[in-house]
Amino acid sequence: MIKTQTPAIDKAVQIFSYLSQQGGATFSQIYQDVNLPKSTTSSLLASLVAHGLLRQDKNKYYLGLRLYEFGKRAEETFDIKKLALEPLTQLRDITKLTCHLGVLQGAEAIYLSKLESPGAIVVRSWIGKKLSLYSSGLGKALLAWMSDKEIDRLLPDENFKIYTATTIPNKTELKKELAQIREQGWAFDNGEDSEEVNCIAAPIFNKEKHVIAAISISGVSFQVSAERVPQLTKMALATARTISEEVQKY
Repeated sequence: MIKTQTPAIDKAVQIFSYLSQQGGATFSQIYQDVNLPKSTTSSLLASLVAHGLLRQDKNKYYLGLRLYEFGKRAEETFDIKKLALEPLTQLRDITKLTCHLGVLQGAEAIYLSKLESPGAIVVRSWIGKKLSLYSSGLGKALLAWMSDKEIDRLLPDENFKIYTATTIPNKTELKKELAQIREQGWAFDNGEDSEEVNCIAAPIFNKEKHVIAAISISGVSFQVSAERVPQLTKMALATARTISEEVQKY
């Protein structure tokens, strides 16, 4: 959980995150699972419902349509999604694999776009899905050009939650890999976030040469095999350069 100087907002965001995962929940479920005092939860829920940020149906609370309105407006004003659409579509059409565009949001990566593979094998993901920064190719591509101070702020713990047998176990090992990613220009997820799903990711740079987003090519292990990685990497890097050039015009 991110803590700021405005605790009420932090708590509201906790509730939003919880309900986005649960779909809907009762008052008791919310204050118990989010670990908030009863009185705080009660006043927050009442205020959020009044503003349309949550809706109440009988004894359950759900995300409100006003959040959808805000989300759509944020999506419309985020130009990088529009700038990336054509190059990313071409990448999907050439590779026949699922392609994503993602950005940093708090201490996680989040998908802004997903272009589904035309094949029968589907990688389970969706627009708005949050990703671990250390176990996903896209997350590592976003992290790699950050300073150690920034990385430590986003990932304060030395040891990481393990998702699969290949998940990077700690920050020391991650920083070694991030140095390699900076040198080679791209990141790889070897089934580290989800077993049997591999991912190649490349960063998108703005005018100041800061990484503002990343793209990825994802598929099951035989689709993104060791033999195919060099070819896919070249295509991912070329697409990321094209998008970076478009971003840098603004």
